[in-house]
Amino acid sequence: MSSDREMVRDMDSTEALAQPLAGKIALVAGATRGAGRAMAVELGRAGATVYATGRTTRAHTSEVGRTTETIEETAELITAAGREAGGAGTGIAVPTDHLEPEQVEALVERIDREQGRLDILVNDIWGGDVHVEWDKKMWEHDLDKGLRLMRLGIETHIVTSRYALPLLVKNPGGLVVEVTDGTEEYNGPNYRKPFYYDLAKAAPLRMAKGLAEELKDYGCTALCLTPGWLRSEFMLDTAFKVTEDNWLDGCEQNPHFAISETPTFVGRALVALAADPEVARWNGASLSSGGLAKEYGFTDVDGSAPDAWRYIAEVEQKGKPADVTGYR
Repeated sequence: MSSDREMVRDMDSTEALAQPLAGKIALVAGATRGAGRAMAVELGRAGATVYATGRTTRAHTSEVGRTTETIEETAELITAAGREAGGAGTGIAVPTDHLEPEQVEALVERIDREQGRLDILVNDIWGGDVHVEWDKKMWEHDLDKGLRLMRLGIETHIVTSRYALPLLVKNPGGLVVEVTDGTEEYNGPNYRKPFYYDLAKAAPLRMAKGLAEELKDYGCTALCLTPGWLRSEFMLDTAFKVTEDNWLDGCEQNPHFAISETPTFVGRALVALAADPEVARWNGASLSSGGLAKEYGFTDVDGSAPDAWRYIAEVEQKGKPADVTGYR
């Protein structure tokens, strides 16, 4: 029979396995909805204390115009997930406009004051889809909207890193995750039109490379992560007019929608990276949820592992009939 000491050790080991990020402090910048919300929730499920930022609160709606998702709700979901998984894991909502340096500086000062460290920084700020004129040439696209895309998708990430990295590099092992749409392998040879959108989604790939060079001397890691075809709240209720329960009905509009994934999938990818003691091997890399599922063995909520970017390149782009066999 196991001794009491052995039983305690076994229990501690089980809890560590269930919540491998217990004690870690994370900032998910842009956690209101979609991938950002899911990544924040999954970090909380894994035991981390997560500061969730965004512009939409229960008292204020950002230019995105969606009132149904708020950062307060995200924080509540983080805490609930942490409790369900074993007790650790807490969400803290901090309204922040990441284009306002003083707000970001105050956010990081608060994290330093309350926690004294930052272990994980996720740069997921976006909110630019409402400004994209999808069918316009560069010179036809509204210039103000195009420049707004640049600010939302690039400047926000720069401002956030400028203020958060001095806290993150105080301890070795820190992880910076730039979030974009598309891998370097896919975005490199393909034009993600229109012009401004292409630039906004290419920039985080380059940011990750630059930060990887600058952070390695501090024992920290930077990389770029992308979901596949994301079944975000907007994608479900506005683009395809379905719910998560009947999402397959969306394949009637576009049969390739069958390769899509829930936001939880990329959240699980992030946790796998953050919990990997050898995450430095990915320094500067461009990674996807589907690719990392093969590496770490996690799945989407339905037990599948959709590899969307490989599917898009090998099936959709080549004009083949929609068939996800072998891709999820």
